[in-house]
Amino acid sequence: MEILRIPVLSDNYIFLLLDLERKIAAVVDPAEAAPVLALLRHHQVQLVAIFNTHHHSDHVGGNKELIAAYPDVRVYGGAEDRGRIPGQQLYLTDGDRVEFGDRTGEVFFIPGHTRAHIAYYFPPAENDVPGELFSGDTIFAGGCGRLFEGTPAQMVGSMTKLRQLPDNTRIWCAHEYTLSNLKFAVTVDPENQELQQRLVDVTAARQNLIPTVPTFLGIEKRTNPFLRWDVAAIEASVASDDAIETFARIRGRKDQF
Repeated sequence: MEILRIPVLSDNYIFLLLDLERKIAAVVDPAEAAPVLALLRHHQVQLVAIFNTHHHSDHVGGNKELIAAYPDVRVYGGAEDRGRIPGQQLYLTDGDRVEFGDRTGEVFFIPGHTRAHIAYYFPPAENDVPGELFSGDTIFAGGCGRLFEGTPAQMVGSMTKLRQLPDNTRIWCAHEYTLSNLKFAVTVDPENQELQQRLVDVTAARQNLIPTVPTFLGIEKRTNPFLRWDVAAIEASVASDDAIETFARIRGRKDQF
């Protein structure tokens, strides 16, 4: 399974999954159809699946046009997004499986950003290669999504679920927010030397228009404050030793940053 990252809008990423042997493709969170259609034509592949993580327009905006071009495509989304994702046919819950070519992905129900948010995780196909997590707007490189429809408790539960995956999991998050996220992260975790170096590296990358997605879960566990609510330095920074309250205070600060 080859993964192509497609930058669209101001800071979104669409992900195109290719199985060139079978001449098929799947797309994750198609904000727009045109660049996806162009790549499908270029690679001469059939679109067989649209994997939506949640209903926001910058994740489903291309659904209708893609369905029109490929009427047999199957459209996936969370069960609780019924009626909110254009063309949705399959309604997924935690622990469900999805198929693409010879790969099987696991569905995680991860509410918080929205009430119905899901993620798709494809375990490693063989030893010593990464697993692939398509996390939508739940976990970002250096950050997490705003809580539009969920609660801090829900988001802590969702992030707990994700941080139990192997450290070599690649996270294909849907926005290029890394630099701003890390500028905030150092304000609540100022003594974290790896975080400081990451900010330097990402600043240089973005100055050269180099994407910072995907990231690795291991890096996030060490530098992303939204996976570190139970670390003493973070608790001290926000004056709380309660997991939910600590997370809520970090998120509140980020909302005002």
